[in-house]
Amino acid sequence: MKIVVLDALPLNPGDLDWSPLAELGVLQLHNNTRPEELSERIADAEIVFSNKVKLPREALEAAPNLKMIGVLATGYDIVDIEAAREKNITVCNVPSYSAAFTAQSTLALLLELTHHVGAHNNAVEDGLWTKQEYFSFWNYPLVELDGKTLVIVGLGNIGRRVAIIAKAIGMNVIAAQLPGRENKTDAEFPYVCLDEALAQADVISLHCPATPQTRGLIDAELLAQLKPSTLIVNASRGALVNEADLAIALENQQIAGYATDVLSSEPPPKDNPLLHAPNCVITPHLSWASPEARQRLLQASVENLKAFLNGAPQNVVS
Repeated sequence: MKIVVLDALPLNPGDLDWSPLAELGVLQLHNNTRPEELSERIADAEIVFSNKVKLPREALEAAPNLKMIGVLATGYDIVDIEAAREKNITVCNVPSYSAAFTAQSTLALLLELTHHVGAHNNAVEDGLWTKQEYFSFWNYPLVELDGKTLVIVGLGNIGRRVAIIAKAIGMNVIAAQLPGRENKTDAEFPYVCLDEALAQADVISLHCPATPQTRGLIDAELLAQLKPSTLIVNASRGALVNEADLAIALENQQIAGYATDVLSSEPPPKDNPLLHAPNCVITPHLSWASPEARQRLLQASVENLKAFLNGAPQNVVS
């Protein structure tokens, strides 16, 4: 059985062991796969794993032996699910493997907005502290989070972890009820309709998937409803944000800051408006990538394949 991994390098840059997967078939690893290389690489494969390499209908139709696609991630929009169903190809994902580190990354982004640790460290390295008359100085606003209101958009596994952390440091936490979604209740973190939540928000943290209802959720209309002191954190999906609208809001000091681990296109083009926007912190989509999270992802992917081979597939999304 031929197993092909289309983009092996992000998952395992050399610190993990592929042997558990290799034990299940003839393993072929590619660091990355360009669109023009895809059809040839999966033409005779029975099992394909991919993180970000897209598998459109035409590629699936050119792979007559393909039986299973393992998505090396939680989101599975890289696969044409309808085409996979038509061809009886089982598609499995890996939910929740990075929840702990993504929640930790969300807090790191928020604390960077409120403490500006990197900028103050740079100031010290540049010698500004040694020139001060007093023992202490700061050249960015410092924001205390105790007593502030955090609005969670997407109270799933990751959102709930962030909510628990935020509550532990004294924040008031509410969950936004998105329009068109089934009304939800939660004993610990109350759901409030989106407009009402926005009016209360000191911090907004995004943790929902990118769907037709949520793409571009953070746009000019929504931003106009926020207080100028509002901070927004995004460790979910870049597509949730209209980046042009957000850049304008930051330029105009309509909100106080934005911190994100994701952009609408990755790697971003040089003309992405957020790359040079003020009060904007960007990390390069690393909130999934701790060694522990990647090990869980690899092990869960192996277990997904074992379950499929045993006739009882798990984490099926097709």
